[in-house]
Amino acid sequence: MNDFVDLYHSLGQPGQPAPFFAHLETVLQRRVGYILLTLLAVDGAEVVRIHTSDPVTYPVSGRKPMTDTPWGNHVIKERRSFLARDKDGLRWAFYDHATIEALGGGSQINVPVVYDGRCIGTVNLTHREHVYGPEHLQAVEELAPLLVPAFLGAAALR
Repeated sequence: MNDFVDLYHSLGQPGQPAPFFAHLETVLQRRVGYILLTLLAVDGAEVVRIHTSDPVTYPVSGRKPMTDTPWGNHVIKERRSFLARDKDGLRWAFYDHATIEALGGGSQINVPVVYDGRCIGTVNLTHREHVYGPEHLQAVEELAPLLVPAFLGAAALR
């Protein structure tokens, strides 16, 4: 099974972005694993959630003022991936770290989705402490370009 080809074909299914997001959840769970998956689109000074694996705790369309934070500078402005291997990394990056930790989260991967020279969104995965390493980050980075159409589509709907 080729995850890239399967994700590419899922983009052609009607009713986007739901079919693509459903397939992305499956691929990321198999390749990397996660407790929580969210996709955040950049919208001015905020990020808006366009997909979540936990709609109760982190509902779609939820907004956070993250662009003018150290994390926002690193991931959004500088377009660099972020890897937090432990809870100290979570606490540095996220003001809502207590909610993340309450879900069992202790490590985090954030990968910018870049188009036309700017970050248009981020792929965010949370797992238990000390689960994620550089190999997990690389696996998400490899898939990030396939998310460009979904983020562009989400921007058109806002």
